[in-house]
Amino acid sequence: MGVEIVKAAALLGAGIAACGGIGAGLGQGLTSAYAVEAISRQPEAKSQIMSTLFIGCAITESTGIYALLVALILILLKG
Repeated sequence: MGVEIVKAAALLGAGIAACGGIGAGLGQGLTSAYAVEAISRQPEAKSQIMSTLFIGCAITESTGIYALLVALILILLKG
């Protein structure tokens, strides 16, 4: 009985952790949209905007990768 509860909790936790990918996707989409808007308003600042965009996207993507890693660990080590 106790083993099944632990496995179920691990799978539930994996599903919740996988939701971190949703936040990362939304964050990158919004960041890209605002970067395009900023470039259209100030084309001369394109290099500064793009470098900031790349740093922000790297941080956002690492959050999604960590969420995926936690989900995979919970799925693979559930038993």
